[in-house]
Order: sequence, then structure tokens, then C-alpha cells
Amino acid sequence: MSATPPGRAGAQPGRAADVSGDPLLGPVVVAEAQLQGRIAELGRQITSDYSGRAPLLIGVLKGAFVFMSDLARHIRLPVECDFMAVSSYGSATKTSGVVRIVKDLDLDLSGRHVLVVEDIVDSGLTLSYLRRNLLARHPASLEVCALLVKEGLQRVDPDLRYVGFRIPPDFVVGYGLDVGERYRNLRDVYVYLGAVGSVP
Repeated sequence: MSATPPGRAGAQPGRAADVSGDPLLGPVVVAEAQLQGRIAELGRQITSDYSGRAPLLIGVLKGAFVFMSDLARHIRLPVECDFMAVSSYGSATKTSGVVRIVKDLDLDLSGRHVLVVEDIVDSGLTLSYLRRNLLARHPASLEVCALLVKEGLQRVDPDLRYVGFRIPPDFVVGYGLDVGERYRNLRDVYVYLGAVGSVP
């Protein structure tokens, strides 16, 4: 079950950003309280679904590191964590989904119950590649937990077991998401108003 960010008092979607007066930050898409509440729900759901099993969480760097840290602490089971990083192979990912693995996993997936933790899914092509790559390593099971899914952009079925929020197809930053390595430390998720790829 996924959540669409509801309106709230205080820090809420649609309110003007006030982060050191940064003119490149637009409205809040998902506020901190909403993030933490939904992540707690996901942790409870995963705890129930994986009862009697020890899930191996695989964080997709760099964007998922904040989400995965919070999520892991809400899972009331023994868990292990590993990370992998991927990079677009030129501009081909826009049409083919070809990616290059920059950092591979340290752990063997054979017979493990793997849960991929993603920050955001847009086209779904990179995630589709990762799924194929990880399935070839013979895990006992493989599911995906994505914090954010951009509506209307998926060109392939992302097959997500757990979804935090479905959001409009704006470029967003905060809570691990960045532009040029900036804004990862923001507590809310904001619309980014600048030109993607050029950060002053």
C-alpha cells in the first residue's frame, strides 16, 4: 500500500520553502513528519511480512542511505545491510536502462531474503536492470521498497512490494536526494526549481 502525501498543518506539501532563503527550493512535497510516520508503517509491514526470516537490506547509493537508515531501525527483526552504487552509462539509460555498477555488493545473496531499498523510482529502467542483476545471484526472495515513486513516468512495471509515497513528476531534493551532492541533509522533500545538472 502506498501513500499520497496528505495536507497537514505546519510543515506541509505546498508550503513555501524556508531553508536559508534558498531560491532554488520550491514547495515541500513530503514533510518530515509524513516521512517518519510512513517509514514507521513500512517497518511494521516488513516486520510482519518477514516474520521468522532475516531480511538483507540492499541500499542503492547514494540517495537511499538516509531512508534505509531510518527504515532499518523500524524493522523488528535481525537485519543485515549492504550497499551498491550504479551510474548511468552515458545517456543510454534514458532509452535503454543500461547502467554501470560502480560499487558492487560485499555479501553473497544466495539463499537470502533480499529487500532492495530505493530512494525514488522514475522511469523504472535502472531498477529493472538491478532486479535482473540481483536475481541472477540466486536469492531466496527479492522485493523492492521505494520511498518515492513519480507518477506517470514508468516505462516498465517496477513491481514494487512497498511504496512510501506517490508524487508528481517534479524533480525533488532532500532526505537523501540531491543535485550535485547538495540538499541530501534536508529533513523534508522539496521541489527543486533550478536547472537540473547546473548547481551554482
